[in-house]
Amino acid sequence: MTDDERAIREVVETWIAASKAGDLAKVLSLMADDVIFMVCGQEPFGKAAFARGFAASSSMQIDGTSTVQEIQVLGDWAYLRNHLTVTVTPRDSGEPTRRAGYTLTILRKQPGGNWVLVRDANLMTTAR
Repeated sequence: MTDDERAIREVVETWIAASKAGDLAKVLSLMADDVIFMVCGQEPFGKAAFARGFAASSSMQIDGTSTVQEIQVLGDWAYLRNHLTVTVTPRDSGEPTRRAGYTLTILRKQPGGNWVLVRDANLMTTAR
């Protein structure tokens, strides 16, 4: 495994940990300012809309796992194929919602050497 592949895996692990902790600032630091997210049933959206959605879910407990399927590094660009399982549970009461599926993520290496998300296609659906 190359240093870049390790660094990209660390981005994924940090994203999962920060999401579980509700650390919006940390999650935002892992994405480019011009990031675009594509999810089923919605128009593509950027960093500001992501932040609003994350903040709106502050009453939820997020838990999840990630299994990296593939990483390909092409200079200062890379793509990542990943399988995610995410469970969102209301903190006060209510039933948990579980979603699972694949993502295809494009990352860009910054001048300082860190990797950030620039495009993310999330194909998760409701799971049982």
